[in-house]
Amino acid sequence: MRHTTTISLVIGAAFWAASSVLAASVDAVPLDAAVVVMGEAHDNPTHHLNQAAWIERMQPAAVVFEMLPAELGPVATKGAGDAADVLGSALRWEERGWPDFAIYAPVFDAAAGAMIVGGEAPRETVAAAANGGAWAAFGAEDSFGLSADLPAPELEARAALQDAAHCGLLPQEMLPGMVEAQRLRDAWLAQAVLDALSETGGPVAVITGNGHARTDWGVPALLAAARPELPVISVGQFAEPDGAAPYDHIVVSPDTDTDGDPCAALR
Repeated sequence: MRHTTTISLVIGAAFWAASSVLAASVDAVPLDAAVVVMGEAHDNPTHHLNQAAWIERMQPAAVVFEMLPAELGPVATKGAGDAADVLGSALRWEERGWPDFAIYAPVFDAAAGAMIVGGEAPRETVAAAANGGAWAAFGAEDSFGLSADLPAPELEARAALQDAAHCGLLPQEMLPGMVEAQRLRDAWLAQAVLDALSETGGPVAVITGNGHARTDWGVPALLAAARPELPVISVGQFAEPDGAAPYDHIVVSPDTDTDGDPCAALR
C-alpha cells in the first residue's frame, strides 16, 4: 500500500450548522451504505490517500470514477494495482486534463479487485446540455428530475459557484448553460452508480469532486430521487470548514496547494 492514515476533523450531519465537530481519524467516517460518495479537491493528494483508506475498509464491489469515460473502466479494472506510470498512460490520465496520476494511484491500488466504472459524461453530451439543457441531452427516462426547472434561488447559487470556478471570466449569459452541464454530469455519474449496483449488487464507492458529492443537488440527491430507499453516505473533503456545505460528513485536511491563487495567472 502507498498510503498512511491521515488525522482529520470529521463533521457529521448534512449541514455544518446542525452538526457537532469530532476530532478523529479517517477511520471514523462510516461506510455502511450501499453507496458511499467520496468527494475531493482533485489536486489534493491527502484527499486521495483518505479515499484509498476508505475503499480498503469498505471493500466495495465496484468503484465509479468521475474521471474516467465508460470505455476506460475495463482498462482500469484490469490494470488497477499496476505501476502508476503504466496505468496512468493506459488511462491517458493527464492527456485528458486530470492532475498528476501519481496522486490518484493509491485510490486505484485500493480498488484492485473491484469492478472500476467510468462515470464521466462525453464532451459532446456535456456541450449539448450547456446549449439545450440537461434533460434534452441526457436522453433517458427522467428518473433524476432533470426536466424540472431549478428554483430561482438554487439556479442563482449554482450559477455563482460556476462563476467562481471559472475565475469570474465567463460571460454572465453563459452561466445557466454551465449549470445545466453540471446537472448533466451529476445525472451521468448517478446513472453509472445505479448500473454498477445492478451489475455487482454493491456496495459501490464513488470517487468524485466535492461538487458532485453534495447532498442537496449532487449525485446523492439524484440517487435519492431515483431510488429513495437506497442507503447513501456522502463525504466532502476540504482544506477548511465550510459552514454551508451539505454533506453527511466533512473531512478537513491540510491544503497542499502551494501555487497561491489559481486564477491570478488568468486575469
